[in-house]
Amino acid sequence: MTQTTARTASSEDLQGRRGKMRAGVYRGKGRVIVETVPIPEIGEGEVLFRVAACGICGTDVKKIHHGFLAAPQILGHELAGTVVQVGNGVRKFKTGDRVVSFHHIPCGDCFYCEKKLFSQCAGYKKVGLTAGFDPNGGGFAEYVRAMPWIVERGMLLLPPDVTFEEATFVEPVNTALKAVRKARVAKGEVVLVAGQGPIGMLLTILAKREGAVVYTSDPIPARREASLRFGAVEAFDPAKADVLEEMRTRTNGRGADAVLLAVPNPSLVTQALAIVRPGGRVLLFAHNDPVLKIEFPAAAVGIEEKEILGSYSASLDYQSESADIVLNRQLPMREMISHRFPLERIAEALELAAHPADDTLKVVINHE
Repeated sequence: MTQTTARTASSEDLQGRRGKMRAGVYRGKGRVIVETVPIPEIGEGEVLFRVAACGICGTDVKKIHHGFLAAPQILGHELAGTVVQVGNGVRKFKTGDRVVSFHHIPCGDCFYCEKKLFSQCAGYKKVGLTAGFDPNGGGFAEYVRAMPWIVERGMLLLPPDVTFEEATFVEPVNTALKAVRKARVAKGEVVLVAGQGPIGMLLTILAKREGAVVYTSDPIPARREASLRFGAVEAFDPAKADVLEEMRTRTNGRGADAVLLAVPNPSLVTQALAIVRPGGRVLLFAHNDPVLKIEFPAAAVGIEEKEILGSYSASLDYQSESADIVLNRQLPMREMISHRFPLERIAEALELAAHPADDTLKVVINHE
């Protein structure tokens, strides 16, 4: 890295570290090992920032534990940090800026962008954050390189009073808001959110924010209790309650207007279709496994006109709104974080996120 290609923060002794950093490197199915790797070098229009916090996403857990990726990779895409180096041509940011960054940004000009199907844009599928190896977010490392299209349209400055941990919610809030809007959740509707992990919690909070009457289900008592604190009117234990009958009882036998599934169990799709009223909607959020197969009764869709919808990743349309929700503290982000781990204990953090304890909500890697 030279002064001809980048402007370097004097406060960051990158060269003194001989250009090395620590990172949690995915080395195959179920294996993330903390290693010393090169700090990414940046070029024109790019930014290097030091990661302060990175949330663990269920998608990352799924990829790691099922071995869906070719090793090696450095994952982690719910991240925020401080700019330490900017490439030539960068005008929006300077060293010392506190930022949060998306890792996908659509091109804005293709067929899918015109249809507002941003996650299907070829440019969107090209990850723009990397800590080395194939670009894949990089938040499980000390430093991350942001590529030009991310710097221009996918990085946001943080207000001085917003913590890095809070800022890590910008991307997941966007994904959950997109899902709630995709399900067309409306004021006064009755909605069931199945699964109260971190994303299920966000779906609950945002569906309530849209004006819906929200019920939840989860086998873990602490998560059911948390969902009640965050706005659910009632929370069911699916191991003890007949959720179908409970929801019918509360809707005069009609059924819920929408069911949002935040659990990748394929059998729950059939149950969700039974729970929603004729003409209702079932939104699949967690069903993004490339090998998962789902069966359901055709009559539920073909005769009862129930809809099965999918929602994947974030939307450019909600980028500003989701950032405002988080940066203006309209959600209880701090209460949602149950566990914090240093980078050196990332394997332990990932194991907890994959197999939550009774008190596990959001797990965050804290680099500070």
